[in-house]
Amino acid sequence: MKSFAFQGLNIALTTPFDPNGRIDFNRLEEHVERYLAAGVDGFVFSSGTGMHVYLAPDESKTLIERGARIVAGRAKIIAQTSALLTSDVVDRTQFAKDAGADGVMLLPPFFEGPSTDDSVFDFYAEVSKVGLPIIGYNVPQAVGIRITPDLLRRLSELAEFRAIKDSSGDLAGQVKLIGTGVEILNGADPLVPFSLFAGCSGLIWGGANVTPRACVSIVKAAKEKRWDDVQTQWRVLEPIMSLLWQGDYGGYVPSAYAAAEITGYGSGAVRKPFRPVPAERIAALKEALGSLIEQETAR
Repeated sequence: MKSFAFQGLNIALTTPFDPNGRIDFNRLEEHVERYLAAGVDGFVFSSGTGMHVYLAPDESKTLIERGARIVAGRAKIIAQTSALLTSDVVDRTQFAKDAGADGVMLLPPFFEGPSTDDSVFDFYAEVSKVGLPIIGYNVPQAVGIRITPDLLRRLSELAEFRAIKDSSGDLAGQVKLIGTGVEILNGADPLVPFSLFAGCSGLIWGGANVTPRACVSIVKAAKEKRWDDVQTQWRVLEPIMSLLWQGDYGGYVPSAYAAAEITGYGSGAVRKPFRPVPAERIAALKEALGSLIEQETAR
């Protein structure tokens, strides 16, 4: 992987909640320290896996501020600052900058927003004025806007636009984005080894909440170009990463929270409107995890 500020494994961190559905800030430090001990390179606070869209703006800001304070320079800090209003995105991005974030990740305009290349460019150009590195976000199946190679080249001309997180799940499309020469962060769990081999610059990985040590290990093997080891390790990781990505039983996020409980990295129950996953899903998660349960809990 290239020399890049956000290379390696950036964990799309789950947000800890108490039994009443409030953010459990008392558990946040322990939560972060566990992943630092596992060796992750960076944290995405207020991530999609951390239920960004179901956090109030002040909750998201406090999470970013406290998270950055806990990490204290020991890993990179990426703050998701996505919002519907451009002015809100600018405000959140300025807050993240003041709180010590190294960069922000943000969706293009969404929910029936403008979808032309010009409007997407104008949006990122406005946020770029804050003066903090930006990671764009390509997830067309959720947002309705696809970041094409041509648009990505144009966005890369902005002073603060550094990379795109590609969560499309389209490997052929991601290879085309990598071909632009702009930094690409894979965000689709089942594509990890293929994206690494294709030359992505790093990962923003939600499934790393579940098996951080195994995820750190496979990224290290890829960095060292030990592709036989990558293949061997992926055979163990693939069942759980594919199962999470399928999104059955209420979606990706509830399954990620449930699976992390199984491996000892739990962060409480998911917040409403999500519901806890049923017993049959827990059984399927345990089966998919297999030997990873013992590997992750033996720490």
